[in-house]
Amino acid sequence: MNIFRLAGDVSHLVAILILLMKIWRSKSCAGISGKSQVLFALVFTTRYLDLFTVYISAYNTVMKVVFLALSYATVYLIYMRFRNSYDSENDTFRVEFLLVPVIGLSFLENYAFTPLEILWTFSIFLESVAIMPQLFMITKTGEAESITTHYLFFLGLYRALYIANWVWRYHTEGFYDQIAIVSGVVQTIFYCDFFYLYVTRVLRGRGKMSLPMPV
Repeated sequence: MNIFRLAGDVSHLVAILILLMKIWRSKSCAGISGKSQVLFALVFTTRYLDLFTVYISAYNTVMKVVFLALSYATVYLIYMRFRNSYDSENDTFRVEFLLVPVIGLSFLENYAFTPLEILWTFSIFLESVAIMPQLFMITKTGEAESITTHYLFFLGLYRALYIANWVWRYHTEGFYDQIAIVSGVVQTIFYCDFFYLYVTRVLRGRGKMSLPMPV
């Protein structure tokens, strides 16, 4: 395992923990898209179906369990424990517009036409767009709390570090995964504008990140 992969995994874990702590400490999930969190839980579920059949390393197994547990804990807090604070009126992105094309692509573009491989491909494609309901929600409300933007920053950083990981593996191992790389690049592109706003606004000390209003 190279440093980029490890740093990416740590960034991913930090992002999820930031979100969970935000919800738990404030006892509110206001400003958080439950739809995005359901999609992420679906990503981990379909990707890690081999948890009990394929052993790679202790690290790999532990991380799979941790991400599954944390993703479902987040969904539980949003839709059950603190459901009264869930902003369903602004979390209105039509997830079927993501799921239908992702399912179709998973059947058309995969490395082996088997159930597990199709589901793994589905999880890769879905992860690249799962954040869209959250970004749509921020666009709709016009602002986001700083803690939510920290979550999004570390989530985007995780994808950027994974791109560096794939570049490193290609040069050192000759490893090349077209599906994962293309999906990762697409996902990182979604964060580019957010990264700019994060650096220019949130890191300058504002409590919330407000989006520029149209002229």
